[in-house]
Amino acid sequence: MGDKKKILVVDDEEQNVKLLSSLLRAEGYETETASNGREAVEKVKTGAPDLVLLDIMMPDMDGYEACSLIKNDAESSNIPVVIVTALSDRESKLRGLEVSANEFLTKPIDRIELVLRVKNLLRIKDYEDFMISHNQRLEQEVRKRTYELQIAMDDIESAHQEIKSSYIETIYRLTLAAEFKDEDTATHIKRISYYCKLLAEQLGQSGEFCETIFYAGPMHDIGKIGIPDSILLKPGKLTSEEFDIIKTHTTIGGRILSNSSSEFLAAAEVVALTHHERWDGTGYPRGLKGEEIPLMGRIMNIVDQYDSLRSKRPYKPPFNHEQAFDIIVKGDGRTKPGHFDPKIHGAFCVAADEFNRIFEGYQD
Repeated sequence: MGDKKKILVVDDEEQNVKLLSSLLRAEGYETETASNGREAVEKVKTGAPDLVLLDIMMPDMDGYEACSLIKNDAESSNIPVVIVTALSDRESKLRGLEVSANEFLTKPIDRIELVLRVKNLLRIKDYEDFMISHNQRLEQEVRKRTYELQIAMDDIESAHQEIKSSYIETIYRLTLAAEFKDEDTATHIKRISYYCKLLAEQLGQSGEFCETIFYAGPMHDIGKIGIPDSILLKPGKLTSEEFDIIKTHTTIGGRILSNSSSEFLAAAEVVALTHHERWDGTGYPRGLKGEEIPLMGRIMNIVDQYDSLRSKRPYKPPFNHEQAFDIIVKGDGRTKPGHFDPKIHGAFCVAADEFNRIFEGYQD
């Protein structure tokens, strides 16, 4: 990975700082310390650490406020923040999620858990940094090619297609990276694309909209790359705390895809953030209701539900088309018709046989 990763350890207890710093240095990381939230915010601005381990209960400024300031600053918003606290109740974790904390560690610290969480978050940050750098390179290439092709106007269209293909290739490879954990990758990506395009066409959307959701839809779960395998692949029922962590894949995906000049990646950001919102307002992460949810998110919600029901998961066997159709149309207690936009729900009913053909046609 090149240079040593620098981790800022923030705690008002000197003993805790020494312990965490020694554990991290033993893993090859460089450490810097701060004794309160205000000092931590300043050191993030001046020192740009790769990750922050942040205690909650501190004088002058607590960890929640410090985390909020770090995450709301564009210069530091992609720096992972791990809240370290003796508090293990759900309310404390939800408050941490509200200020965009990436992970939680409960005192006393388990060394193995610390190392794994730090490694995972640094891997995600490397990925986000790559996205930013890659998009900048693409944008520079676009400007360069556009300038050169102004001399020969007949070549502009071919240059546009080349750039567009680069974005599509980026989307495909990023999606493969995220889906590799728990999906059948390439075939799943193709199914999602065709389901989304089919519903968009049923709803009478423009060709441009249909093409955009075709490429953006498969990136809905890109944030899964930031969810620990122990939770994502757990065969049994998730605890409420584990499910809260699963929910963060929406906001992680949004952060990975944010601030792109590509229409496909911008659309994918919207899909990643909103595909678990529900028409009746019972979804997440923001509890949006009705047409507050962007159309692409509403389409993706029913598409994701259908393909998940048809697919094998660590916690469930695959359902056949008739079972999946009945669950979406009639509900099964967990899934309700009221979760879906009525117009999209109706379009799904009309196109259900084509959904089945798409699923059966794209298998390993």
